Amino acid sequence: MASRGSCDGLATKKLLLLTGMPGAGKTTLARFSKKLGYDVVAMGDVVRDIAREKGLEPTPQNLGRIAEEIRMRESDAAVALRCIESLKGEELGLVTIDGIRSLKEVEVFRKSFDAVLIAVHASPATRLDRLRRRRRSDDTVSPEAFSNRDLRELGFGLGSAIAMADHMIVNEGSIGDLRIAFEELMERSKA
Repeated sequence: MASRGSCDGLATKKLLLLTGMPGAGKTTLARFSKKLGYDVVAMGDVVRDIAREKGLEPTPQNLGRIAEEIRMRESDAAVALRCIESLKGEELGLVTIDGIRSLKEVEVFRKSFDAVLIAVHASPATRLDRLRRRRRSDDTVSPEAFSNRDLRELGFGLGSAIAMADHMIVNEGSIGDLRIAFEELMERSKA
């Protein structure tokens, strides 16, 4: 299971770390966890905030470039460290982190929190269809752009994070199916 840690007085009962390829269902799981009483922190918001500060549109290209730059300039765990910094001083109970991209990020969260890593998986065809319907500013809709984004995300170490997850949920069905799988996992694991 996860390790318990503390850093600068940070402590929480439980931290859920969500990982998975774009369009797999991480944000949907985060919404489900919110209904169970978890606060939600989206790691992608860190990158979107940097884009906003720089006056850049939140396009897939801009956000991808920023995500790469911050990791190259600071560290592979730079986004996670910024999330931890934003959690300091807040009354924490149960927190979900949406968007783990690497084992380095998992490591820094586990140094500060009692954390469980949950991976959500869906096939590329299913994910591309979801991204086309979702239409978030950083969603890619062409097969080539989708493939390039997947390769960039895998370059961050996402595949290793998925492979080393404490729990895996396969998300090829409906939102209702995903909710049931998540609730069963939460009950089984007492996460």
